[in-house]
Amino acid sequence: MQPEYSFIVPVYNRPDEIRELLESMRKLISKVSFEVVIVEDGSTIRADEVVTRFSEDLDISYYFKSNSGPGDSRNYGMKKARADYFLILDSDVILPEYYLKEVHSFLSAEKCDCFGGPDAAHPSFSNVQKAIDYTMTSFFTTGGIRGGKKSVNEFQPRSFNMGISRKAFEASQGFGQIHPGEDPDLSLRLKKAGFRICLINEAKVFHKRRIDWSKFYLQVKKFGMVRPILNKWHPGSSKITYWFPSLFIIGLIFSIFMAIIGEYFFIGAYLIYFLVIGIDASIKNRSIFIGILAIRAVMVQFTGYGFGFLNSTFKTSILNKQPEKEFPQLFFKRNVGA
Repeated sequence: MQPEYSFIVPVYNRPDEIRELLESMRKLISKVSFEVVIVEDGSTIRADEVVTRFSEDLDISYYFKSNSGPGDSRNYGMKKARADYFLILDSDVILPEYYLKEVHSFLSAEKCDCFGGPDAAHPSFSNVQKAIDYTMTSFFTTGGIRGGKKSVNEFQPRSFNMGISRKAFEASQGFGQIHPGEDPDLSLRLKKAGFRICLINEAKVFHKRRIDWSKFYLQVKKFGMVRPILNKWHPGSSKITYWFPSLFIIGLIFSIFMAIIGEYFFIGAYLIYFLVIGIDASIKNRSIFIGILAIRAVMVQFTGYGFGFLNSTFKTSILNKQPEKEFPQLFFKRNVGA
């Protein structure tokens, strides 16, 4: 029997994450049928034994392929999948039990070929993970563009929690080879092709973000490097908000300089902003310590993204360099056998 939904999950050296994700899938409350497609992207620590343990409870398939990046692995999985709707997840997420019910309820009422939902921190996550989750989702840091009701018209689904119809996949050929940034690139291509992009606000996932401070800095720096490339690929997609982290850091440096010479107004404005972040994060997480960590997370996020954005803008827009040659670390080579 053909399932109604196919979960597509690429994995690279993360069998423990797959175990947690599959455990949450086993607890899903929904009457609709689904399958799970696990694509091992050339891992040296394989998840096949973990997958086998869930084969009696879940309609699950496992594929191993050479390493070619998460985007290519998702495409590989969608070619193998049987349903007409693909639900794409990262391996480091956990699903609430009502996730599939919310997706199916929305799609039963709305016609949509590309969609996604927000992410949140699970109570079991570490304090650092909760602080980073706050900075990535808060209105005060990202403006809610990663899944807020006020940003529905600007929503670009992210591949940790993203859905796409078979029709849209076949029309677009799926994800490109840039990473990160393959998900907004696909969203922008689908929107240009006339497909509808939707936010399913209730279909959230718990996104573990298995990173420390240094990895978080490198991650957001890559996010900043990718955005000018996407702006160049998709004329008209650029927004002034993409400049905010860079302007924030430049303004902070200027404020510190002014404070040194005795002018404290500007640095005072920054201190008020950080106080708002700390209070808001403390209230939402019920922890003053997480509020303090959130201030550090904001600094890491804006610094990494801001400098990455400026570097990429200068090289790709001003010097007109080719992104693939200038930033080879952002591109995977396609798996010819996929």
